[in-house]
Amino acid sequence: MDHLIAIVLVGLVVFALAAAAQAVTGFGSALVGVPLLALVVDPVAAVVSVTAVAFLMTTAAVRRERLHVERRAVRRFAVWGLVGLPIGLAALRLLPPARLTLVMAVVLLVLVGLLAAGIRLPAGPVAQRAAGVTSGALLASTGMNGPPLVVMFQAMGMPPRPFRATLQGVFCIQDLLAVVGFAVVGSFSRTALLLILGGIAGLPLGWRLGDRAFHALSPVVFRRVVLGLLVVTALVAGAKALA
Repeated sequence: MDHLIAIVLVGLVVFALAAAAQAVTGFGSALVGVPLLALVVDPVAAVVSVTAVAFLMTTAAVRRERLHVERRAVRRFAVWGLVGLPIGLAALRLLPPARLTLVMAVVLLVLVGLLAAGIRLPAGPVAQRAAGVTSGALLASTGMNGPPLVVMFQAMGMPPRPFRATLQGVFCIQDLLAVVGFAVVGSFSRTALLLILGGIAGLPLGWRLGDRAFHALSPVVFRRVVLGLLVVTALVAGAKALA
C-alpha cells in the first residue's frame, strides 16, 4: 500500500512541475514529465501517463482560454498533423529511433539559432503545412510533436496569449489520438493509472503557479523563455539519441 501511495505522490509532484512549465510556455510538459518519471518507473508507464495527463491539461486549458484560441490554426495544424502520423510510423519502422531524434535535435537547434538571430522564417501556407506534417510525424516517431509548431507560431508572430492557447488546442487533438492508441494496445498499466491519479491532483496547482508567471512575462521575455526551452528540448533529445 505504501508503494502505491508513493507512486501517486510522485505523480502529483512531477505533474505539478510539468503543468507549470506548460502554463508558462505553452509546451514542455513531456520534456519535464517523461525524464523525471523514467527515473522511478518504466519508460512506457512514463510516456503513457504523461500523454494522458497532458490530454486532461490541454482540454482544461482550451476551455479556459477558448477566447484566445485561433480555431482556424488549430484545425489547419491538426489536419496536417494527421497527415504526418503515418509518415512518422513508417519512419519508426524503417529508421533507428535514435537517428530520428538526433536529426530533430540538430534541425531544432538550427531553427532556434535563426529565430534568435532575428531572421524571419517562412510563415506562409506551405511552411505551415510542413510544420503540421512534421509535428504529426515526430509525434508518431519520437513523441516530441511540439517544436515544429512552436517554431512556426514564433515565425507567424503570434502574441503570447493566442500562442499558448492555440498550442493547447492542437496538442489536445493529438494527445487524444495517442491516448486512444494506448488504450487499444493495452498500455495503461496499474503504475500508469496511479501516476495519472496523482497528476489529476497536481495539475491545478502547477498550472496556477505557471499561469501567474506567464502573465508576469513581457512578450520579449516570453520569447526568450520559449527559445530557451526549445534549446533545452534539442539538447535533451540529442543526449538521448547519443546515449
